[in-house]
Amino acid sequence: MKRPGFTFRPNLKKQEHRRAWEFLQSVPEGEKGDFLVRAILASKQNRGWENTLRKVIREELKNVSFQTVPQQEEQIPKEIMSFLSSLTGEE
Repeated sequence: MKRPGFTFRPNLKKQEHRRAWEFLQSVPEGEKGDFLVRAILASKQNRGWENTLRKVIREELKNVSFQTVPQQEEQIPKEIMSFLSSLTGEE
């Protein structure tokens, strides 16, 4: 059976491609294929964990009741209002 081939041609004008290329260059020769395999599988696994986490959070939030607390209006002290009025010439 013939091994399938794959060519990686990053677009170095794109920041993510450039960063990936620079990182890939730090991987020793002969290990890049294994590195890419592990990266692809880890990415897939992380998406699975993310989806599981989102599902658990949604389920837990169904059991939580939220209550809004009315906020009190803050009164501006009369001294400050007097000061502001004096600046505008209104008293």
